[in-house]
Amino acid sequence: MISLALLAFVMSLVFTVWVRRVFIRSFSHYAPDAPQRFHVGHVPRMGGVGLLMGWTLALASLPLLQWAGMAGNIELDSGLHRWLFMLLPAVAGGVLEDLTQRLTVRWRLLLTLSSGLLAWWLLGATVPSLGFAWVDGFWSRWPWLGVGLAVLAVTGLPHAFNIIDGYNGLAGAVALVVCLALTHVAIQVGDRELAAMSIALAAATAGFLVWNYPRGLIFAGDAGAYVWGLLIATISLLLVHRHPSVSPWFPLLLLIYPVWETIFSIYRKLWRGVSPGMADALHLHQLVYRRLVRSVLHEDEVKNMLKRNNRTSPYLWSFIVLTVVPATLFWRYSSVLLAFCLLFAVSYVVAYVMLVRFKVPRVLQPPRQ
Repeated sequence: MISLALLAFVMSLVFTVWVRRVFIRSFSHYAPDAPQRFHVGHVPRMGGVGLLMGWTLALASLPLLQWAGMAGNIELDSGLHRWLFMLLPAVAGGVLEDLTQRLTVRWRLLLTLSSGLLAWWLLGATVPSLGFAWVDGFWSRWPWLGVGLAVLAVTGLPHAFNIIDGYNGLAGAVALVVCLALTHVAIQVGDRELAAMSIALAAATAGFLVWNYPRGLIFAGDAGAYVWGLLIATISLLLVHRHPSVSPWFPLLLLIYPVWETIFSIYRKLWRGVSPGMADALHLHQLVYRRLVRSVLHEDEVKNMLKRNNRTSPYLWSFIVLTVVPATLFWRYSSVLLAFCLLFAVSYVVAYVMLVRFKVPRVLQPPRQ
């Protein structure tokens, strides 16, 4: 596992900086007044390509690592080609959007839906139960419900990662920690294939983060968010499907931050009478940027915004700790995991309302510098 992770890290590190050099001028720039712009200058959004190349090449090199006695008895029973074919529609659309910024929300949803259907058809991703005996009897009589929920999860999670991918190191850190937790549980239940998939993705993400945080030399873009969302969703579903001891609420608690951010965003946009697909600057991380990280003073505008950008992510990393730790500790117990999911939802809403109403506790307000 260590050799596989190291190879994925190096591959991603090298290919991400190569992609940056290749695409640094051949892409469409964000408009200066775009709501999702929180940086100065033009930064390529093609980090997802380097991330995917690192993950793919590391796993494709498994036979060579095993021949050298460096990878143990890891077998990719599902076939790497099936995973890549599942990724193809959504990631291709993400790359096109990163290059042109002309792919509509409808088309992006359709492409991720295609990948979701392929995850069910090629890899058998489904939700066999909900973790509670009183509802599982009904659930088992209607297997299409499990298929529908799995396809919805694979379709939606890429967009959830895309929503939180607003600041250097935010979405990448979430993906990294979630993948490490999935690796831990996969090893606990003896699933070395899924452990290899997730540790390779964690290492490839770490290679990308070297260039993304704190310098912001390259962004993951839609392609990167789709790679994280599709792979993490599929690994989670297969882990639950193959091993009944793993609660279906385990991956939900792991991913409750991006999932709840998406649900809450849809709700507040519909309440305001605007389309859920319209970009705005009212996500939690954007409010943290405006209401908490406002103390950086620097004569250079570029350095000023970069420092504020980098100081935003650590506030949200605390949310990751509050969800990943209990999920990793109680991955067998549905009732406990559900309680933590509800606790997070309440905590998120409270934090959001406090930021909107400028009622942030003094302890969270850093002194001006």
